[in-house]
Amino acid sequence: MSYKTVIISDLHLGSKASRSKDIINFLETIECDNLFLNGDIIDGWAMKRGSKWKDSHTKVIRKLLKMAEKGTNMVWVKGNHDDFLDNYMGLTLGNITIKKDLIYKGIDKRLYYIFHGDVLDVFSSKFKLIAKIGSIGYDFALWLNRIYNKYRELRKLPYYSISNDIKQGVKAAVNFVGDFEKNAVLLSKQKNCDVAVCGHIHKVELSEKYMNSGDWCESCTALVEDYDGKWTIINFHLTI
Repeated sequence: MSYKTVIISDLHLGSKASRSKDIINFLETIECDNLFLNGDIIDGWAMKRGSKWKDSHTKVIRKLLKMAEKGTNMVWVKGNHDDFLDNYMGLTLGNITIKKDLIYKGIDKRLYYIFHGDVLDVFSSKFKLIAKIGSIGYDFALWLNRIYNKYRELRKLPYYSISNDIKQGVKAAVNFVGDFEKNAVLLSKQKNCDVAVCGHIHKVELSEKYMNSGDWCESCTALVEDYDGKWTIINFHLTI
């Protein structure tokens, strides 16, 4: 499929949770004028903890580079897990630019403020140690997911997210997501933009003033803009 713009985030390449094969399969199915990588593309935190870089992760990077070589305008927005990009803000290599955020004018003439979203998360921005401990807990939940879903695959049952159930069942987590969305919209207004576009919280969303591209650890989702200016969510097929 061909699109004007595709936005993906939270690939977490370098971590065990990254669904790199799904990412490659998805990228093989699309062509686009713009590809915005909205943070946490490479998980530097996981690699510091000893996670191993896989050949499939390299294949994702090669695919992205190939798309850029063929003319796709690509912007890599820094997230909290790929904070090693701090020293490379504004760097452009071919059709790939590294930024902390960007403003995109859609076909519908609205201005979209695209940023990862960690600046709205007090734990990520002010208490990095706590955030990293939380990241380990999330990795454990994803490990449970993989074990449980291998069993479900044998039973010919569909994918089921244990970690999502945990997040939905904890009132503080639900409140955090609600506050995150409200604050994202407020920040986009401060930037004189019409729509906030984030990643970070791994929860896909598409509304009038707020959009989130989800993640490629569980949901495997992307935001896409067609040539008529309509935005939709793609839920790519999950492989266990």
